[in-house]
Amino acid sequence: MTMDYFLLLCVSLLSVVLAVEETLMDTRWATTELAWTSHPETGWEEVSGYDDAMNPIRTYQVCNVQQLNQNNWLRSDFIPRKDVLRVYVEIKFTVRDCNSIPNIPGSCKETFNLFYYESDSDSATATSPFWMENPYVKVDTIAPDESFSMLDSGRVNTKVRSFGPLSKAGFYLAFQDLGACMSLISVRVFYKKCSTTIANFAVFPETATGAEATSLVIAPGTCVPNALEVSVPLKLYCNGDGEWMVPVGACTCSAGFEPAGKETQCQACGSGTFKSKQGESPCLPCPTNSRATSGAASLCSCRNGYYRSDTDSADSPCTTVPSAPRNVISIVNETSLVLEWSEPRDLGGREDIIYNVICKKCLPERGMCSRCDDNVDISPRHLGLTQRHVTVRNLQAHTQYSFEIQAVNGVSSKSPYTPQVSTVNITTNQAAPSAVPTVHLMAATASTMSLSWLPPEKPNGIILDYEIKYHEKDQGEAIAHTMTAQRSNARIEGLKAGTPYVVQVRARTVAGYGRYSSPADFSTNLQTDPPKSWQEQLPLIVGSATTALVFVIAVVVIAIVCLRKQRNGSESEYTEKLQQYKSPIVTPGMKVYIDPFTYEDPNEAVREFAKEIDVSCVKIEEVIGAGNPPKLLSYRGKTPGHIQAIPLEDFTPSGEFGEVCRGRLKLPGRREIIVAIKTLKVGYTDRQRRDFLSEASIMGQFDHPNIIRLEGVVTKSRPVMIVTEFMENGALDSFLRLNDGQFTVIQLVGMLRGIAAGMKYLSDMNYVHRDLAARNILVNSNLVCKVSDFGLSRFLEDDPTDPTYTSSLGGKIPIRWTAPEAIAYRKFTSASDVWSYGIVMWEVMSYGERPYWDMSNQDVINAVEQDYRLPPPMECPTALHQLMLDCWVKERNLRPKFTQIVATLDKLIRNAASLKVVTNSTQSTGVSQPLLDRCVPDYTTFTTVGDWLDAIKMSRYRDNFVNAGFASFDLVAQMTAEDLLRIGVTLAGHQKKILGSIQDMRLQMNQTLPVQV
Repeated sequence: MTMDYFLLLCVSLLSVVLAVEETLMDTRWATTELAWTSHPETGWEEVSGYDDAMNPIRTYQVCNVQQLNQNNWLRSDFIPRKDVLRVYVEIKFTVRDCNSIPNIPGSCKETFNLFYYESDSDSATATSPFWMENPYVKVDTIAPDESFSMLDSGRVNTKVRSFGPLSKAGFYLAFQDLGACMSLISVRVFYKKCSTTIANFAVFPETATGAEATSLVIAPGTCVPNALEVSVPLKLYCNGDGEWMVPVGACTCSAGFEPAGKETQCQACGSGTFKSKQGESPCLPCPTNSRATSGAASLCSCRNGYYRSDTDSADSPCTTVPSAPRNVISIVNETSLVLEWSEPRDLGGREDIIYNVICKKCLPERGMCSRCDDNVDISPRHLGLTQRHVTVRNLQAHTQYSFEIQAVNGVSSKSPYTPQVSTVNITTNQAAPSAVPTVHLMAATASTMSLSWLPPEKPNGIILDYEIKYHEKDQGEAIAHTMTAQRSNARIEGLKAGTPYVVQVRARTVAGYGRYSSPADFSTNLQTDPPKSWQEQLPLIVGSATTALVFVIAVVVIAIVCLRKQRNGSESEYTEKLQQYKSPIVTPGMKVYIDPFTYEDPNEAVREFAKEIDVSCVKIEEVIGAGNPPKLLSYRGKTPGHIQAIPLEDFTPSGEFGEVCRGRLKLPGRREIIVAIKTLKVGYTDRQRRDFLSEASIMGQFDHPNIIRLEGVVTKSRPVMIVTEFMENGALDSFLRLNDGQFTVIQLVGMLRGIAAGMKYLSDMNYVHRDLAARNILVNSNLVCKVSDFGLSRFLEDDPTDPTYTSSLGGKIPIRWTAPEAIAYRKFTSASDVWSYGIVMWEVMSYGERPYWDMSNQDVINAVEQDYRLPPPMECPTALHQLMLDCWVKERNLRPKFTQIVATLDKLIRNAASLKVVTNSTQSTGVSQPLLDRCVPDYTTFTTVGDWLDAIKMSRYRDNFVNAGFASFDLVAQMTAEDLLRIGVTLAGHQKKILGSIQDMRLQMNQTLPVQV
């Protein structure tokens, strides 16, 4: 909305009040002689007469036209000014036409002069002040519109003149005749004022006009009763004609009150109606299932049994809890189960229904049921289901279970009663045991082999015995032999000397045999067996005892782990080795990431994944960053002068080990290249060296154009180094801030596409980054973005009360970039990386602005928990902001995968027209916005122009403004694009940002209002 349109709208809404005149003196109502002072005595003469209505009046006349050089003065009595600044004089008079007077000299006049003289008291005399233009102040020469030629046909002229500004207690009027034949019929002295009025639900008091005819006098306003300010300051302008104009600020009726009296008052909502918010809207009937018991209601309370959720607005109807799910169907397959059900008959009036599945294991002999163990797998999950089916696995065979299915919605937590449930009881079938783990050879002779193995992980009953199947490796299974054993070890006899055998073992319960173990190859010895003795059987005895001991230890360890899981709760379970997966599901041939911290000797991981470089091949040229907090942890530009400080809480200490340098690498047979070199500081501990080189062990496993490339490490000399490719433009956040507004949307989307491609590669390798942010994305000279900084510690302290968890390296986990489940439950997955990628998208589209601005970390956590999401940056395409919102879905399983993100960005790049639809920053983002949209700085809070430039992140132009003379806000408010270019602001993006802030300043100063009206 332009300012012109705003002013026209305001004037149309404001009822214009005619000027009010307040009289200071009026000779028409004089009942006695006026007795004004005249000079000389032969000049003006007071006479009695009648006005047009034949009312008696006192007048002054003069007609000395027969004498030359007339200079006749008439002065009024002292007139108090009553603190007004400008007064008006209305003069009614008649003038004789000089041509109608016979035998007169050439000095006859048809005009007279009006003067005034200010004084702090009634001190004028017959001789003081002197009868001359100075000290009297001339107002004007008064000429008639019509003169008369005959006495009986005189026409009355009316003239109004004004003068000011007045500063003393009062004034005198003076009339000078220079040779006219005229009559001064009446003189009225008055001033104008704007009367009390109501506009925009605000009362403005009676206000006198200003000192000049063009003056605008500001009148402050106050809201009418039961109204609140919408914008401040509240003021109207009273012009020189006593008319109100240009309302600024407004009030609206408070919650519980509606406009009335042609929008001049706010009246209370009646019974059964309400108004939840301040504004001009009328009161509305109470929503369904709610009521208002008194007047002026801002909220209708819910009836018994009905509720509103915390996210429901006051205008929402009250709803209730759903009934139980219907038509539960169970399909049992040995120790697995599929449950399906229909939605409740009554949804409670809401659409946000979800389902919970509670598993209970029942013991019929005891007549009781208890919660299932943690190893029971309910897929996709047991709480917060949106679909109406689950698959349950890992149940115990031949066991009775009870499953309760709850239907809950957004108000179920408000109800004092337990959700209604549908219960289904099932009994699992008897299942065969699982496969036997790997078989071990304990001892071998020329004709025997002693074997041992652990029992199946899931026996599903009592193991009756084991079957051992064996055959010569070159003969195949067709002539295999079998034998049984009662325990988890056996001795096979009658074998051929020096012959390889294939051995497999399976367990048997009452349900039958389980699956065989994986084939194991063993060979007998070549030597002939000596006579058997108890000494020869000692290895078998010791092996059996060892096997039994291992089994006991394993059972104890499993029991301890289960107890710890029960104590800590399944939702807070967190493995220290975040990147280690038991059974990764990958495409054949896909490389899977291996956590270097799983190696018993971390140096082995370095040797396996990082190439050792001879120190003679490395040449350090320049230090571009240092790692001692709170200094920078990674380089931020081409030169140290480009380094920009970032709050310490925003990053992890990946560079705290030493310095970051630029240098050159010349390997044999390869051309010399520029590289980045991270060094390990002197006096490091073994743990610091291990942690430092772990990043190289990680990077060395990656090979992708959007992942920073590891050239190698130097570990056999000092200092220890990590050598990577050099990225000319440094970190993405500072690079964007230095080039604010310089890229097209397609270029920015191309950067985002590269980052997403790199993260897709990492996700496919089962690697979770955990610290994805624009500061950890590096940019080369071709604007290719590469993911870097793989040094985040995997070990988090166990203090859940601190919202900024401390890593083992002493840095802070970046709350602003971290998914809520990673903060609350320490659940780091590719889905949490997707959340962080959404924040990176916001950083890129805002040219490196800090997410959530100056909010504290705790405020960020609270805001995200309350469903607040970052608004779209300026000129951000709608499709990109929607992709950000998809990345910030609270339920992590509903967030897009990186594969989908790359496909979406590719589609947007191919269809460039879709990027031209820009999100309005004031429209809804699809989620609750309880905190703020992007704030406009109030220039009145800054002491100097330099402080204002700091606030809008344009401090680099401080000297430009001062040297060019723009040292006050009044001057800055008048600046144009040409002025910015003249003082040295040449970047288009910077010009746009400064001009936008100047426009905001103008609105706050109301500079354009008087002119544009």
